Amino acid sequence: MNKAVYWFTHDLRLQDNPTVSELLRKKDEVAFVFVIDPRWFEQRNHHQKMMGSHRWRFLCESLLALDETLRLHGQHLTVLEGDPVEQLKSVLIEHRINTLGCAKQTGWFERTQLARLGVDIPRLNIVSQWNSTLFDEAQFSIMGDVFSSFSRFRKRIETANFLPLEPCKIWLETLPPPALESTHSLHTQLSRYGVLSSYISQRGHENGYAQDFHGGEHAALKHLNAYFSSRAPLSYKQTRNALDDWESSTKFSPFLALGTASPRQVWQQLRRYEAEFGSNESTYWIGFELLWREYFQWLSIKQGVTLYAFKGNASTAPLTSHYAERLMKWTKGETPFPLVNACMNQLNETGYLSNRGRQIVASCLVNELSVDWRFGAAYFQQQLIDFDVASNWGNWQYIAGVGADPRGGRHFNIDKQTEMYDPDGEYIRRWNGQQGARALDSVDAADWPIYDM
Repeated sequence: MNKAVYWFTHDLRLQDNPTVSELLRKKDEVAFVFVIDPRWFEQRNHHQKMMGSHRWRFLCESLLALDETLRLHGQHLTVLEGDPVEQLKSVLIEHRINTLGCAKQTGWFERTQLARLGVDIPRLNIVSQWNSTLFDEAQFSIMGDVFSSFSRFRKRIETANFLPLEPCKIWLETLPPPALESTHSLHTQLSRYGVLSSYISQRGHENGYAQDFHGGEHAALKHLNAYFSSRAPLSYKQTRNALDDWESSTKFSPFLALGTASPRQVWQQLRRYEAEFGSNESTYWIGFELLWREYFQWLSIKQGVTLYAFKGNASTAPLTSHYAERLMKWTKGETPFPLVNACMNQLNETGYLSNRGRQIVASCLVNELSVDWRFGAAYFQQQLIDFDVASNWGNWQYIAGVGADPRGGRHFNIDKQTEMYDPDGEYIRRWNGQQGARALDSVDAADWPIYDM
């Protein structure tokens, strides 16, 4: 019997999943698996967890939805727990399966895991395609070096009329039978990590977006269709910087991060919308943002482990350090800056923050508080429902001046940002930004002991 395992990672969907499509064409039996790594829930990433409660809830719902879809077509999702490489090796060897399908990865650690499997099982046939990007590697091979800056990347694509790959279709009626038996309740497995049982009760926070983000491929496509059935795309550029308004931005990022929708599906919907309603600066800007995301995906591959380095791509290291008290006050929304506090309170309570808010709080941590940017990136990784390894770490490097920004970082004037985006203080009041204001340090220079020289 010709059997294979498909390892879902950041592509939790069946539609426009070229790796799944290729595997289904070639194999008689397929097992669909996802691996939970218990290390996600340990404070091992600059003192932060790799997986916080908000993203875990969203991931759980997405996995349950994927399992439900698979079961409608005679399949199921098998969830393994442990080191991904060791868990997959055990399944492949025990069941004598020599083909593994998995999306190509953009993160350095994720690519390392896939490479380890190829080394540990020399005869393993790995089927892998680009599931989470607009383009593939072959398309860039004819473009030369376009990754030195985003502007160069974007202009090269636009002037060459470089088109993304078309979304591929999968015919669910043709799913082969499962290669592994279903032995455990998926809901029971996910509940072992402590937050799934309270998921429904915590979704309806009156201030937040938790009630509006629903995990799973069906929910992602429903949201995508609803957005492109509205007038919102025609005014996106004017509203995208709003701090706290559901209608102001696309809200595609959580679905793209887990891969319940693909960037190619978004791009296709955007072009259909423009064909029907016309294009303008706002619809262009939606495509512009997709290209920003795309740029960070490929830059992550180019940088490798340097994406996580303090110095990044810069010739000199940033003039920042690790100030534990300042970092703690930043994470708790207790800085001297009410707008920053409001943003951090929203992030902590909902797992979501606007793009403008992210830039403001990141700039504050690096420039006002002089804290090592990696601790901020790690905290975002823990807290954000839409964490994406390339976009998160790439954007933090960008703010800190150690990434691909030729201007050497970004410093946002917090007073000016408050005046522009929250002139009436409505956002600060909604998220209690004034209540958390604290002095930068509990000990000032006058309190330091005097030493005789």
